[in-house]
Amino acid sequence: MRRFAIQKPNASLLLFGATVLAMLIANSPWAEKYHQLLAFPIDFHIGGFNFFAHHGEPMSMLAFVNDALMAVFFFTIGLEIKQEVLIGELSSLRKALLPIVAACGGMIVPVLCYLLVCGEHPEANGAAIPMATDIAFALAVLGLLGKRVPLSMRIFLTALAVVDDIGGIIIIALFYSGEIAFQPLLISLLVLAVLYGGGKLRIYNRLFYYALGFVVWLLFLESGIHPTIAGVLVAFTVPARPVVRLEAFTNDMSGLLEMLDSHDVRSSKRASVLTGHQIHVLNNIHMLANKTISPLQTITDRLHPTVNYVILPLFAFVNAGVTFGDIRPETLANVPLAVFLGLVVGKTLGIFIFSYLFAMSPLSTMPKGMSKRTLIGVSMLGGIGFTVALFISNLSFDLTTASGIDLLNQAKLGVFAGSLVSGLGGYFLLNGVLPKNEAA
Repeated sequence: MRRFAIQKPNASLLLFGATVLAMLIANSPWAEKYHQLLAFPIDFHIGGFNFFAHHGEPMSMLAFVNDALMAVFFFTIGLEIKQEVLIGELSSLRKALLPIVAACGGMIVPVLCYLLVCGEHPEANGAAIPMATDIAFALAVLGLLGKRVPLSMRIFLTALAVVDDIGGIIIIALFYSGEIAFQPLLISLLVLAVLYGGGKLRIYNRLFYYALGFVVWLLFLESGIHPTIAGVLVAFTVPARPVVRLEAFTNDMSGLLEMLDSHDVRSSKRASVLTGHQIHVLNNIHMLANKTISPLQTITDRLHPTVNYVILPLFAFVNAGVTFGDIRPETLANVPLAVFLGLVVGKTLGIFIFSYLFAMSPLSTMPKGMSKRTLIGVSMLGGIGFTVALFISNLSFDLTTASGIDLLNQAKLGVFAGSLVSGLGGYFLLNGVLPKNEAA
């Protein structure tokens, strides 16, 4: 997977392909097989313990992807949030204020747009669906414009999306969790304390965080709080400081390289044999290099290929199967319209108005290289709400009833239409207003 990722194939294109494939199958003669796959039980036992069970019942494939694999996705989101807070665009109040204000507008106005169309229960439960911004797709669209895009615009959109993710995580924790069982929740908090203490004691073994993180996930699953939140909380306990600083690594490496004498190597066309001393020095170099990368960055680097090329395409495949035959003309003005307006109109207006007014105030300034027109284009890209919007859609309605499944189907249609129009609109607007020469 890591070798595959080094080639940097377009993860967004793979995600889009999985989406199209799911929609085609869900509206084909194989639709029944597709839904049987979603209901397939994941039964992984060791002794009498099923690792992927909820209330004693094995998880379905759909639940496994949404509750277990997506916890890994949210774990990587948590790692990125921690990195941004410690050393990135959210590391100081001055840097963070504009993206925070923009993200607040991008969450508040879409909810209001949604509620203007669907203000009654149960449709109103989906009000948080258009809040989300899919950073992968948004940056992919921005990447199509090449070096014409100023660095400040990429940074602004990334920071905005990170704050947007924080808002989405809070919403999921507060409004999309079940009845809370306090005993497993308290135990999970103790395990999180152990993880935090381990980080302070410089326990840098990745297995420590993976194993105890999985325990926290199991406890959250039983507690009633949505288990993806466990991934975020565990991420915050992962140390961001390396054992060896880069300056010390450079100095130590110089000494080790001096000890490595290449003249003693016995080699031929078929083999090469090192001395015991050379093997010892090379092992020390390898250990030193590993200790120069923090656990946070190491884990992020290890997980990104799996998340981008396996988990997210699989998530899209099992969640994007909107059935067009079940969409009636009279329902288009219901949840689909509400989600569409929230993403296309609410996101654009919310991000633009909040950030522009704040940038014009004495508290902030417009990022270098950005203008009012380019800000509108970036605001429109914020309406690409694909991954997290689909995720929240699954949490918004009662899927044990036919009406809830129908509302979910409608919400998916709104997410697809709104994300597509936002992406195309943002691209063509920015393509028209950005300078034709490359940005400095």
